[in-house]
Amino acid sequence: MITKELVKELVEAYLQNGDYKLQKLEIDKEMNILVEIDRLGVVDVEFCAALNRYLVEQLGDKDDYSLEVGSVSITAPFISKIQYQKNLGRPVEVLADGKKYRGELVSVDEETFAIDTEVMMAEEGKKRKQKHVVTMTFPYEGVTYTKYDLKF
Repeated sequence: MITKELVKELVEAYLQNGDYKLQKLEIDKEMNILVEIDRLGVVDVEFCAALNRYLVEQLGDKDDYSLEVGSVSITAPFISKIQYQKNLGRPVEVLADGKKYRGELVSVDEETFAIDTEVMMAEEGKKRKQKHVVTMTFPYEGVTYTKYDLKF
């Protein structure tokens, strides 16, 4: 019988000597298996195909299932620190404390990440607020989601 634990063990065994990491594994009631991997560099389609072939060989004809192996979607919220590191210098959208922030991802560490975002601020001697770039730091734990900002 195919279980999530079995597929996870197989994927991690295949990835153990490289820089790819398992990001997402889903198996639904109809036995549709989704495996998403990522790394700091570009995710190679041939690598995904080879992992797919390996899994089919290992799982064999145990059950009736469908299998999809690919990279994490560019439009999906980040699910690992690899995605934060991979997107340094790129525009992101952050939802934290019920507010959306847009800006360039400028730093990533073990506990937090930071974006440079434009905010309107009053300046002494000026009637209208002026745009200023402000660096905002967020703890990973306090963020609802972060994702690549296609609209920025």
